[in-house]
Amino acid sequence: MTSPVRVRAIVPDDWPRLRALRLEMLADTPLAYLETLATAEALTDADWQARARRNAQPGSVAFVAEDEDGTWVGTMTVFRRDDVAFLVSVYVTPARRGRDAGVTDALLDNVIEWSRAQDGVTELRLEVHEHNPRATAYYRRRGFEMTGRSTPYALDRTQLDLEMALPLVGGVGP
Repeated sequence: MTSPVRVRAIVPDDWPRLRALRLEMLADTPLAYLETLATAEALTDADWQARARRNAQPGSVAFVAEDEDGTWVGTMTVFRRDDVAFLVSVYVTPARRGRDAGVTDALLDNVIEWSRAQDGVTELRLEVHEHNPRATAYYRRRGFEMTGRSTPYALDRTQLDLEMALPLVGGVGP
């Protein structure tokens, strides 16, 4: 097992590190996101500052996982809409992926805890690309199930994003 990580909320002053990790995400796993690397690279510092502020607004939070030396090794963002929390922008750097590393579980544990603490939120949902079986298997292991709903993938309408959900009430879910 690799060294543990510290998970914390991203704050507005983190925008340069947020930018660096987002560019890494888009280069590493382009089919997992609704934005291209070229689009993200074209954003201004002011755009990145606005993104970092948006992540700190009420009803949403972006978590980052940091190694002992402060290196960012993963992120997840969650926001609520009515009685549902939505998980987006999930990423773990390649060297820290896998069950033994514990990064993904640490981040998701924080997302689930935050979602359950939101008054009236009953479910955590996400979308996973149909050609991302590793992510689908991970979410299934953590108790998410396919809802049967899908949407066309924004960057290639011939492909699908599949919706998965985790109930957050009644003692269900990890």
